[in-house]
This record gives sequence, C-alpha cells and structure tokens, in this order.
Amino acid sequence: MKKINMLKAAGAIIFLLICSACSKDLLNKNPLDKVSSETFWKSDVDVQMAVAGCYDRLRGGGFGGSSLNYQRGYLDGLSDVGYVYWGLLSISDMSIGNISTSSEAVSIVYNSCYKGIASCNFFLDNVDKATSVSAAKMNQYKGEIKFLRALWYFDLVNCFGGVPLYKTAPESADAAKVAKSSAADVFKFIEEDLDFAISNLQDEAYTDGHAVKGSAMALKTRVLLYQEKWEAAATLAKQIMTSGKFSISNDYRDLFLKAGQKNNPEIMFSCKYLSPDAHSTYGMNIEYTAHVFYRQNFMDAFECIDGKSIKESPLYNAADPFSKRDPRFYYTIRLPGQDWPGFYTYATFNPTGVQNRKYIDTSIEGNYANAYRNDWDFVLLRYADVVLMYAEAQNEASGPDASIYSAINEVRSRPGVNMPSIDQSKYKTKELVRDYIRHEREIEFPIEGIRYFDLKRWHIAHTLLPTIKDAGGNFLVFDQRQYLWPFPQSELDNNDKLEQNPGY
Repeated sequence: MKKINMLKAAGAIIFLLICSACSKDLLNKNPLDKVSSETFWKSDVDVQMAVAGCYDRLRGGGFGGSSLNYQRGYLDGLSDVGYVYWGLLSISDMSIGNISTSSEAVSIVYNSCYKGIASCNFFLDNVDKATSVSAAKMNQYKGEIKFLRALWYFDLVNCFGGVPLYKTAPESADAAKVAKSSAADVFKFIEEDLDFAISNLQDEAYTDGHAVKGSAMALKTRVLLYQEKWEAAATLAKQIMTSGKFSISNDYRDLFLKAGQKNNPEIMFSCKYLSPDAHSTYGMNIEYTAHVFYRQNFMDAFECIDGKSIKESPLYNAADPFSKRDPRFYYTIRLPGQDWPGFYTYATFNPTGVQNRKYIDTSIEGNYANAYRNDWDFVLLRYADVVLMYAEAQNEASGPDASIYSAINEVRSRPGVNMPSIDQSKYKTKELVRDYIRHEREIEFPIEGIRYFDLKRWHIAHTLLPTIKDAGGNFLVFDQRQYLWPFPQSELDNNDKLEQNPGY
C-alpha cells in the first residue's frame, strides 16, 4: 500500500495546536493537547496557539524534530567535514553516491518540509476569521508564519531545485497534483514571504523563539547569497550589522548549550526545545551513541594560533597535532583522553580518528535518559554567519575592501578565540579573499547544516568531494546529478504531474 501523501491531506489538515494563554511564553510551553479547527479562530489566544502549532513543526518538520532540524548537523556527513556512523538517515550511503528515490533522508526532508508548509498555508487561509485581532497584530502573526514557510521552501529548493509550489492549501487531492515550479519561481516566492515578514515583524533582539525582523533579514541574506545576488545580499547583511540588535557572542561553546543560549546576542533564530515533552534526541545521538565524527582533513584545516596553516606554521608539531591550534579546534574536536561516559570513547570506537564535542554537554553524560531528552536549542541562524555572508557577497560584488577585512576579523577576534587578523598584504585579490572566507566558514560552522550547502552553491562539490576518503578508505562520490536530490518515489506515484530530476 502506498504511503499517504501529506499534500493530499493539505486541504483538510487538522492543525497541531499548542494549548497556552501567554503570547511571549508560547513556544516555551510543552505540547498538551489538540484542538478542533471547527470551533477555532475566535480570539487572539486562538491565533497564538495556531502560531505555536506552526512553530512546533520545526521540531518534527523540515530539517527538524524527529527528522533533521535539530539533527541538521548530520548533513555534514555529505561534505568534506563530517562522517555519520550507522548509516543514519542514509547519509553515509549518500556520501558515496548511493542516492535514490528511496533514500531515507530524501523522503524525510521532502515530506516533512511539505508538512510544515501545509500547516503554514492552513494558518494563512484561516487566520483572517479571527476578526477581533488588530490589523498590526495580525500582520505580525502572518509575518512569523510566512518566515517559517520561506524557511521550509528554502530547504526544499536547496535539495531538490524546482518543486511543487503551494501558495494556499489545495482544496482536494486532485488539486494537490501539480507540476514542479522552476527554482527561480520558488526563490521568488520565498523572497516575497520574507519581504512581508521583514515589513511586519518586531524590530528587536531574538529572545523567545518567535522570529523577529532580524531573523527574516538573515534568512533573506542567505537566500540572496545562494542565488549569487551579491550586491543585494551585501546590502541587506550590512543593514543587520549596523542595526545594533545582534552581535558576536563572547563564548563560542555556549552558543550550542542551553545555559548560554538564553538571550544570546548572536542567535538570530533557533529550533526550540523543552524537556521533557518537547525534548530533542540530538544529545543521545551525538553524545551518548557517537553518531557524528569528523574527517582527518577537517582536523588538519584548523590553523595554529599564529594564524598560519599547519603546512606553514613553525608552531605545528606532527607528533602533537592537538597543541597550539585555533581555539575553535578545542570547542569542536574532542581530544584524546578527553573521554566522558557514553557508548563510545576514543578507546572503544573511533572510525575516523577525530571525535566531536560541539553541541555536547558533558555534565549529562552517563545518564541515558538525560542524554536522550536534552533541551538545548539547535541554532539555525546566527550573526557570525551574517557577518561572513557580508564579507563573501561584498568581495564577489566589488573585490576586497576594508569592510571585508573588518568583517572577517570580527568573527576571528571573538573573545575566547582571538585569532590573528587576516594578513591583508597576502590576501589582496578577490580570488585569495574568496578562498580565505570559504576556509573561515568551514572552521566556524561545522555540524550546523551549512557546509554541505556551501559546497553545492559554490559549485565545487563535484571536484572537492571525490578527493576525500571516508572512514573505510573509499573516496566520496559526488557527480553532477547530485546537485539535486531525486524526488521520493512515493511522491511520483501520488502525483503524476511531478517530473523526476535528471539522472534518477
């Protein structure tokens, strides 16, 4: 029997709603119950609950929840940075070219993104029934939901290219059968949603899980950058940088642990969790059972504390490769002898020779229940990315200038990192600065779900990845067709108007 297509039920979807009465605390409440849509849309409180229902899809939709949002870091297993053990979500198979219409990650991303989009469309199709809500407040709610819808469509277009575009909930199963729109049209719709969000969201710091104006601006910057709209991306990123609403955190490691995430000035949007009922299993997966490892070439990519590569620095000692390295090395890589209770230590299991410590709270180790039900948030947008996106876009638009060097140094000079400034006398051409920024992004954002998409948008995945070996000694495989994923077979079966991507 065929799996039920989520889009076939989109026209009649019953919303997953969160019961709560407090607007600001809405996303910090655990899911309690479901509410019938037939008696809904009467008050501002109803709309608040519906908004929270859409946000809840982040935990279980798109790159989220039981699929990939809090586990977005697994996508580094498709890059030159990470290695995913256990064949989780078919990532290890996909990394050596075994990607098909039945690959688990392909189905999960496609179906769960559309589940989130269906929730957003249902909200937008019905929210105007709540006539007691003021126009300004209504537009703010719509801005949040359009931001979320843009986030899911952006994940889809980055994985699949052109996809079926649903601007409203289909009225029937047959109405849901549509051909894919072009990638350009999907990007255009994403930008329209984000423009509405930017115009209507609160212009304040991100604090409680609700998207703010800066969240939408950061996502649109990324959207523009991925389309190589360099000048527009640089202009928007600069607006964020001069707004004064966000800044580089003074503690790199705490960005990824619960204690350091509250009101953190660098976090611009995140997937929120709360134990016990709205918990994440990421702690169990990367801490207790060690699903994510790094590749040796990634370890070698870290500079020494003098700002030079291990090939150039006199500080590097091959007999002791763990000393005198960029401080982010120690926040990211688990050192030999730095073991904590769990299924695997360096001594018991170490397929690549390089283990992870990012997003790991060692204080909860040794307790499977606590590791399984962790509640630190997965960061989806942060200010350091905006700063480096500005540097990249400005460099591509006009070549090196003082503002680009300043932006790079702002990230490198983070308290606790304090790496030397970029050598302007050495990196003085567009091409050299481009390479420097790409390297900086590799070091700054491991297992954050960024590197894989960076390699694809730079159009270097097919040349770089086949030079990298996996833990078994096999070279990674990435051919031209893999720039787009195949559509799941279940979707092709359910939608006879959907045409498969080339090569599958």
